[in-house]
Amino acid sequence: MTLLQLYDVASLQAEVRALAKARDAVILAHNYQLPEVQDVADYVGDSLGLSRRAAASEASVIAFCGVHFMAETASVLSPDKTVLIPDVDAGCSLADAITPDQLRAWQAQHPGAITVMYVNTTAAVKALTDYCVTSANAVSVVEHILREHGRDTEILFGPDMFLGAYVEHRIGRSLHVWDGECHVHAGIRPRDIEQVRAEHPGADFLIHPECGCSTSVMEYVAAGDLESEGVHMLSTGGMLKYAADAAAETDPARRRTAIVATEIGMLHPLREAAPDTEFIAANERAACAYMKMITLPKLRDALRDLVHEVKVPADIAERARVPIERMIAIS
Repeated sequence: MTLLQLYDVASLQAEVRALAKARDAVILAHNYQLPEVQDVADYVGDSLGLSRRAAASEASVIAFCGVHFMAETASVLSPDKTVLIPDVDAGCSLADAITPDQLRAWQAQHPGAITVMYVNTTAAVKALTDYCVTSANAVSVVEHILREHGRDTEILFGPDMFLGAYVEHRIGRSLHVWDGECHVHAGIRPRDIEQVRAEHPGADFLIHPECGCSTSVMEYVAAGDLESEGVHMLSTGGMLKYAADAAAETDPARRRTAIVATEIGMLHPLREAAPDTEFIAANERAACAYMKMITLPKLRDALRDLVHEVKVPADIAERARVPIERMIAIS
């Protein structure tokens, strides 16, 4: 028996929507959430997009269906709102890859360096950071720093080593890159890509820069071992734009097939956005157990009982807001 068979999805979704209205709550869900959770949300998107929606919302309660660092970011940007997460144990292997003490020690080894951290970090790490980035804007933020501070500026980039390698490749120079990874994205390996591309010749290839295969793919393309046509390095937002473009295509002869190298939850919004496009997982096992900890019953309980609040202490939130706002101003 599957999880979906254990409860009536439609009834629970109706109950959740009624509770959200009663609690003056907005429901936000990350692209990697379970489909039935995405379908009940007021907005589905990436971590930063969700937090920006939280800040812009007039609702007094934010039910954040994602992992803990995302709810923290919403709390940082919306300090006067009540931020709830349906399961407080929904963590993140990438956010856990660097602690505040580790970052302080790294910074001490490189005095004067500018610290750039992925938004997939805790609020305490953000509070020690100069600039935050997402996978969509990491290159543009680093390029801005180099324009403002000089091409030889020393930069500490973390915690994702694959995103760091992607940025290095795009800007044409090295950075100090932290040795961290998302366990799900790291599990998508070049052999997965080779196999699924062989099974679907001519398919486009959409790859998230966090993936363990991203560096290898860049090297294959540069060496001419992999055809660059149809290879797209995209954030989750970029993948959704690809889907929107595919949905707008009117020529039936140009029906697309796309292999998607990221967490498999992303397939749901892509298929919703472009039902005539065939989206195929690069690795069907690339599922984040933390993301899947958020369920409709847990969301219902959080809204009903107003439990599992995520509140970042004011002093940390004030400092953590600075690198996020710098990033938003650049983007």
